[in-house]
Amino acid sequence: MLASPRKSEEITTSLLWDGGGGGIGRRREERESSAEFVTTEAHHHIDCKRSEVRDQNYQDDAEMPETAHQISSDSWFQVGFVLTTGINSAYVLGYSGTIMVPLGWLSGVVGLIAATLISLYANCLIAKLHQYGGKRHIRYRDLAGFIYGKKAYSLTWALQYTNLFMINTGFIILAGSALKAVYVLFRDDDMLKLPYCITVAGFVCGMFAIGIPHLSALRLWLGASTFLSLIFMIVAIVLSLCDGIKATARDYSIPGTKISKIFTTIGASANLVFAFNTGMIPEIQATIRQPVVENMLKALYFQFSVGVLPMYAVTFIGYWAYGSSTSTYLLSNVSGPVWVKAMANIAAFLHSVIALHIFASPMYEYLDTKFGIKGSPLTLRNLSFRVFVRGGYLAINTFVSALLPFLGDFMSLTGAASTFPLTFILANHMYLTAKKSKLTSLKKLWHWLNVCFFALMSVAAAVAALRQIAVDSKTYNFFADL
Repeated sequence: MLASPRKSEEITTSLLWDGGGGGIGRRREERESSAEFVTTEAHHHIDCKRSEVRDQNYQDDAEMPETAHQISSDSWFQVGFVLTTGINSAYVLGYSGTIMVPLGWLSGVVGLIAATLISLYANCLIAKLHQYGGKRHIRYRDLAGFIYGKKAYSLTWALQYTNLFMINTGFIILAGSALKAVYVLFRDDDMLKLPYCITVAGFVCGMFAIGIPHLSALRLWLGASTFLSLIFMIVAIVLSLCDGIKATARDYSIPGTKISKIFTTIGASANLVFAFNTGMIPEIQATIRQPVVENMLKALYFQFSVGVLPMYAVTFIGYWAYGSSTSTYLLSNVSGPVWVKAMANIAAFLHSVIALHIFASPMYEYLDTKFGIKGSPLTLRNLSFRVFVRGGYLAINTFVSALLPFLGDFMSLTGAASTFPLTFILANHMYLTAKKSKLTSLKKLWHWLNVCFFALMSVAAAVAALRQIAVDSKTYNFFADL
């Protein structure tokens, strides 16, 4: 209870008139102690008011609407499968060519293992902040806005949706490449171009997005996606092993000139972090049951232990089998029965459709919440909204995919422009800001080093990726048939 100034004066007066010569010093000490108590309590009162003002300012600056999608309904195991589906998508068929070829054996293996560990660490930092300040932050932008304010809210929103847009663009390129590979197996007449295949892939992704209202509704489809990923990864591993055993000699030298090697190495570092990170940990964590932090950590440990093994196998065995001639789509290198390769490519196509829906779900959630799309997904209003709005979003994705179908370049640019800032720079700085009073000086230094290092890597990787896109754009025309 805060002592009033009048009460303090009464206490002081009574002490002054208390008899005894030695009492004067004692009464002075007690008077000073009482004044200090009043000052301390007043400061505490002011601090509480400031805290209330900060909270009120945030509520005024960054509105955080309720979500139209389901939250807190999924087990940690289901969420672990969502995360594992993300890293074991058809993108793994490109890592032998986009990571191992520019880095070689030593740098490639060490880089992948290091990227696994630092990605696990950074994602755990974000997961631990999910209930920071006594409230759940179900979107990345909400968390950044709560810690920093409105400008950070908007910046994070822009970074995250740029990241997800480019990831979805890559998925449509992958799905189109898989369709083209199936066609070439049976008819090598060059009639069906890659842009046509990408258009078909975009249409199928749109149909799937219309049929699946939200992320939690993927339940059975997650099992299907796991089965599909096992098909194309097992086929890729087995056929690569067979080709590698038969091959007499392989070249593992890093291709290119000295200057181009520097840029491709930097670009490959962006591919390393792209391989493990979704940029949407809070959105996925929003679907998990209580306790949300403990369960999310379990899901992350599952993803970065059991979940990474298939990706490692495909990446390392593919590079071992074909060396520096490994393409950015491993199934283009393998030889074997036509029906087996066709099955693997069809599985890669279907898996890309499902995986794209995971990475597009934050955009769907934003649009559904903004326009109040709730209730039964089969009502005419909700169904027509998904047809036109989600269909329009994926139409733009499909157009960009057909215009610039350079998968490796998109992976590098995504890693540089958004994965580095979202997963590493922002995660470390948010944790540093939120937990500043509880961190030792050494831990604060560690987080600042991470922020500075990954900021430099982000800039360097963005330059390298843009350079490579410019080079490829000169080599190939728009809507290239690769």
